[in-house]
Amino acid sequence: MNGKGHLIKPHYLSLKPFIRWQGAGRPARWREEFGRSAPLVVEIGFGLGDFLVRQAREEPEKDFVGLEVDWVPVRRALRKISLAGVPNVRVLKVDARVGLEMLFNEQSVTAAYSLFPCPWPKKRHAKHRLLSHDFLRLLNNRLVFGGETIMVTDHRPFQDWVLSQTPGTGFSTETELTTRRFVTKYERKWQAMGQEKFHLLRMTKREHMTAPIKEDRTMITHRISRFDPERFRFPADSGNMVVGMKEMLYDAERLKGMVRTVVVEDNLLQDFWIEIVKIDEAWRIRPAKGCGIIPTAGVQRALDLVRDAAAM
Repeated sequence: MNGKGHLIKPHYLSLKPFIRWQGAGRPARWREEFGRSAPLVVEIGFGLGDFLVRQAREEPEKDFVGLEVDWVPVRRALRKISLAGVPNVRVLKVDARVGLEMLFNEQSVTAAYSLFPCPWPKKRHAKHRLLSHDFLRLLNNRLVFGGETIMVTDHRPFQDWVLSQTPGTGFSTETELTTRRFVTKYERKWQAMGQEKFHLLRMTKREHMTAPIKEDRTMITHRISRFDPERFRFPADSGNMVVGMKEMLYDAERLKGMVRTVVVEDNLLQDFWIEIVKIDEAWRIRPAKGCGIIPTAGVQRALDLVRDAAAM
């Protein structure tokens, strides 16, 4: 409600097409999700959802899955999906690397689209570019033989960089100049600025690459005999992953501490709470309920560090 006691209407019309993937199976059960067996198409970074929804409407015999990292595009796409009345679309708020690693079986995707991905033009930002050699091998593994990945960009140097990543990924490649045809946010933006031609890269799977499904890790929680919140000091931890504490709260009456922790590993960032709670004669250290974590090595490292700091 707002300050006057009136209900605030959500921008989306329905959450039914939204998948909270942290609670989904590994990999996701797409046949059960859509209620049928159909060719599966993935759009990586669907922006405002225009192309995703239009394709779903024009090709009802296929199922479409959109991957986006931010909530605002997801929210806008959900509204468009509802207004279009297309039942064959699902959207996820997830980094494409994580989504493809965890939620898709080998050779389960018929086609993939990446329309106007951020080129990260500066050299120091190149590590953020999506269509790297390793990512293309992963994408290859999830595609069926003969399946295509279509990438479109306004930035010729980015196309050249992606081409340089393709050797050893099992793809054959074709390039072409194309006019406006996908009607996405950035296509409209660049055209309004006078750009009439865009660079299309078609990558077709010819060989199969190995890229196993990334499985969840079994979490080991901890017990300690004593805990003094005044002595609690959480050390920053870095290396192939970064684990850091943002804040620590303690309720003396409930004998419960809460440690807000951020873990960054590979391309996955998780921001969650770890609780230190007195149960019987021991203090339990475990992820707080409702955080929706993905159980990874980084989360386990955070639990271990909290245990070490709390036991001091």
